[in-house]
Amino acid sequence: MAFDIERIQGICFDVDGTLCDTDNAWVESLARRLRLVRPLIRGGDVHAAARRLVMFAETPANAIYQFLDHLHLDDEAVRLASLLARRKSRRKPHHFLPVPGVVEMLERVKLQFPIAVVSARDADTTRAFLEQFDLLRHFYAIATSQTCVHTKPFPHPILWAAEKMGVLPENCLMVGDTTVDIKAGKAAGAQTVGVLCGFGSEDELRRAGADLILPGTADLLDILKITG
Repeated sequence: MAFDIERIQGICFDVDGTLCDTDNAWVESLARRLRLVRPLIRGGDVHAAARRLVMFAETPANAIYQFLDHLHLDDEAVRLASLLARRKSRRKPHHFLPVPGVVEMLERVKLQFPIAVVSARDADTTRAFLEQFDLLRHFYAIATSQTCVHTKPFPHPILWAAEKMGVLPENCLMVGDTTVDIKAGKAAGAQTVGVLCGFGSEDELRRAGADLILPGTADLLDILKITG
């Protein structure tokens, strides 16, 4: 089915790699550690090696979380992750980076559409990112990993967000950077946009069924013809 702008009445955004520049932050952190073994890295390019490792790790990490979700152990996993994140934040406050252009993009998109967050992050770090850039006020709903019985790639959080926005799921647009986002959107009956500013590659996003693929999240403005 061709991408249909006229169907869109509400938009759901993933966070990591879509609104928050998580992959580059992880790459920089990993690259600093890889400098210790630079002689062992082909070509000595620690940043290229770090990016390959981050991209490689994303798929099994999602698979593990989905497995825990099936076993109903995801609550425990997220509580542990949240506890560790809070302890780390007490030692060193979170400092997030937005994907280029998304702060301005959200300011303009929310004037035309209700928007929601649909993230597999925990609630604490999701809110911390949104609060750092004063983005909470834009969203009708914020679905995190524990909002619904199941998280992405199940459709539950998108269905929940659609209800909060007051639109039908099939009239929603799910915007994300991974196959998990695309699969969740398709399962909910929504249209999907894959963005290449995060973890996913163009090939895998296409295989997952993305209705449209954009270089970055901010490019949504052109697609939606938002000029004001």
